Amino acid sequence: MARAPSNSNNDGLVARVAQGDNAQPLSITEISSSLKRMVEERFGHVRLRGELSGVKRAASGHLYCALKDENAVLDGVMWRGSTNRLAFTPEDGLEVIATGKLTTYAGRSKYQVVIESLELAGEGALLALLEKTRARLEAEGLFARERKRALPFLPRTIGVVTSPTGSVIRDILHRLADRFPSHVVVWPVLVQGQGTAEQVAGAIRGFSELSPGGPVARPDVVIVARGGGSIEDLWSFNEEVVVRAIAECTIPVISAVGHETDTTLADYAADRRAPTPTAAAEMAVPVRIDLDATLADFAGRQRRAVYRPVELGRERLEARVRHLPRAENLLQPQAQRLDELSDRLRRGLMDRAAQGRERLAGTASRLSPNALTRAHSEAQRRLEQTRLVPALVERPLATKREKLAALARLAEQLHPRKPLERGYAIVTDAAGKALTSKAQAERESALKLQFKDDVLDVIPAGGDPAPKKQQKPRARSAPTAGTPARQDDLFD
Repeated sequence: MARAPSNSNNDGLVARVAQGDNAQPLSITEISSSLKRMVEERFGHVRLRGELSGVKRAASGHLYCALKDENAVLDGVMWRGSTNRLAFTPEDGLEVIATGKLTTYAGRSKYQVVIESLELAGEGALLALLEKTRARLEAEGLFARERKRALPFLPRTIGVVTSPTGSVIRDILHRLADRFPSHVVVWPVLVQGQGTAEQVAGAIRGFSELSPGGPVARPDVVIVARGGGSIEDLWSFNEEVVVRAIAECTIPVISAVGHETDTTLADYAADRRAPTPTAAAEMAVPVRIDLDATLADFAGRQRRAVYRPVELGRERLEARVRHLPRAENLLQPQAQRLDELSDRLRRGLMDRAAQGRERLAGTASRLSPNALTRAHSEAQRRLEQTRLVPALVERPLATKREKLAALARLAEQLHPRKPLERGYAIVTDAAGKALTSKAQAERESALKLQFKDDVLDVIPAGGDPAPKKQQKPRARSAPTAGTPARQDDLFD
C-alpha cells in the first residue's frame, strides 16, 4: 500500500496547500506588478553617470539606449516628450548624467531607467562632442574660405538675431548709432537654453527668405549676437542646425557670439567673425556721429515691457501644466510594447522570406535533369509491368467500328451521284458548277449534263456552240423503226 505524502514534503506530483497555510501562489502578472511598484517607490528619482551605448531613436520618437561603466550596463528609455527637450544629439560613446526613475518592464523580465533629462558629464565630454561635430562639418566644406562673402560698405538695413531683452542688442544699437544710424530689424530669439538653436536657425532663414520691397525690409547684412558665457551657455551656437542656417543664408552674416576668447562653430560658418557684439556693429557700418542713443534705449524698454506680461503668463501656464498628469506616462508601457511588436514584425517578415527562399531552392533541386530522368525511367518500368486486358481494348474498338459502319452507310445514301442511278442528271456550267434554276442555265453559253455513265455537252437555245474535244468519229447506226431522232438541243 502506497504511503500518503507528508505535509512537509513539497515534491509531490500535484500541488497541495498545507493546513493553515494562507500563502496562495501569485500569478506572473501579480508578482511583476508588485516588483514594479516596489522599484518605482524606492527609486522614484535617480541621477546616473555613465557612457551612452546602442543609442537608437524609434520611429515613434522615443529614444532607447544603454548606460554603462566598466562593470555594469543598464538599459534606458527616453520618451518622445523628453527627447524634444534635449539640448544635444545623443551619440554612442558620450559620457552623460541621466536623471529619471527606475522601473521594470514585465514583457522581458528586466528593469530599466526612464530618463527624463540627459546632460553631458562635464566640459570634457562637451569638448569631445564639439570637436567631432567641427571635423564632420569642415569635411563637408561649410567652413571653406572660398564661401566667404564681402560685407556691404553701407547697408541700408541691418538684421540682428539675438535676445531682445539682453545687453547685446543695446550694445549693437548704441554702436550703430554712434557710427552710422541705420535701419535695424531685430529677430528676437532665445540665446540660451532649450530651443535656442531652432529659434536662431529659424531667424536666419527668415531673414534670408525676405523678398526685396516687401512689407519687412530685407537686411543687407545679418548679425548673430550673444554675450559671453561658459561653453555650456554658448552651446546652442555650436549646434549643426545653426551652422547650416548660417552657411545657407543668402545674406552676408557676421558672427558675434561671446567674448574675444570664445569661439563657436557659428564663427567658422559666418562670413566674418567679430570678437564682441560691439565689434560686429563696427564692422557693419562706417563711422557717423549724432545718433540718438536714448531712442534705442526706449525701444529696448518698450520691447521688455511688451514681452514681460507674456513671460509671466507663460510661467503661470507652465506651473499649472506641471500639475496635470502626462499622457505619455499613461501610454509608456503600450508605447514600448508597440516598439517591440514593430521589431518582431520586421524580424518575422525577414524570417518568412528566408524560409520561402529555402523552399524554392529545395524545389529547384528536385527539378534537376537527373531527377526527371529517374522519374521517367520509373514510370516506364511501371508501364512495362502493367498487364493489359484485351477486352479493355477490343470493347472500345468494336463500338467505334459500329459507329464508323453506320456513318459509311449514311454517306453512301447521301452521295450526290446516287440519284444518277435512278435516271436523274446534274446540270453544270462549263466550269463544272451545278446550276439549280432555269435563269442560271439561260445565262450560260454551254452546259454539261452529268449522267450515270458519262457527261453530255449541250448548248442552250440561242447560244454559241461550245468547243468540243476532238474525238474519233463513231459510226452512227440508222435509227430503227419506232426510235425517235436524237435530241440535239435540250431547250429547243
